[in-house]
Amino acid sequence: MDFAFILDPLPQLKAYKDSSVAMMRELSRRGHSVYALGQGDLMWDEGTTCGRVRALDVTDDDQHWYREAPSTLRRLADFAAVIMRVDPPFDMEYIYTTYLLEAAEREGARVFNRPRAIRDHNEKFAIGLYPQFIAPTLVTRDATSIDEFIDEHEDVVVKPLDGMGGASIFRVGDTDPNRNVIVETVSEHGRRTVMVQKFLPEIVDGDKRVLVIGGQVVPFSLARIPKPGETRGNLAVGGRGEARPLSARDLEIAQALAASLWTQGLLIVGLDIIGDSLTEVNVTSPTCFVEIAQGSGFDVAGLFADALLRAVQ
Repeated sequence: MDFAFILDPLPQLKAYKDSSVAMMRELSRRGHSVYALGQGDLMWDEGTTCGRVRALDVTDDDQHWYREAPSTLRRLADFAAVIMRVDPPFDMEYIYTTYLLEAAEREGARVFNRPRAIRDHNEKFAIGLYPQFIAPTLVTRDATSIDEFIDEHEDVVVKPLDGMGGASIFRVGDTDPNRNVIVETVSEHGRRTVMVQKFLPEIVDGDKRVLVIGGQVVPFSLARIPKPGETRGNLAVGGRGEARPLSARDLEIAQALAASLWTQGLLIVGLDIIGDSLTEVNVTSPTCFVEIAQGSGFDVAGLFADALLRAVQ
């Protein structure tokens, strides 16, 4: 079968740890063909959604992990599935891409994660669907409400709703002399909605990434442990990854969400859990396949391929 992956530019992908590369390698090992395209390669022309795709010969050499054929124009509905794996920012171009992919769905394409579900699950605010699992949280752009929340909880985290990789996340205390300027900066003086959460000291033990694939929970997480002096565990800002078996609470949260997420067409979801609290629901391009596999021996890419093939057969 032929599978199309919508990706960031191929030279930017770090093959030794990239989850999308792991997915493509696994499908190639099973005898399937993989194709790559970017958001800018998509088009809708008089009722047909197409893409300029490039067939990839995927190898296990991390330095030279692919060879690509010249691009050809193909209908997205001609592929067994289209896998959307573009990183945020989730800007208007991202939304336009979801519109194009929804058009492709109407023409018969199978798209994962489903474009409507991606739009409906802001990776920060989606935790609001599961209030029983979250820490005290406020979403607003009103400075007075934010001040009151900081005063009540004394130690909080302020972050934009559209960030990734730990970008623009600030820890703010009630006596912090910079609290006002931090809130003003992140909220752009009230023009931008932000999330404020009670600080979870359990972050010292790791911000755990729990993967849910095709409604099945991967039994290991990647605990992303902050480097000394840092409150963010994201690998992009220097956190150290450690694969661990899921705790009872991790499993409880993941199993409670798994069936609903898959029903909505979310094939791959990355739940972020700090301590006992759900902090994010990642649906755009969840990662950590390789790190979990290397640290635990669990075949995450294999589980993905199994789930994808079941979904399209």
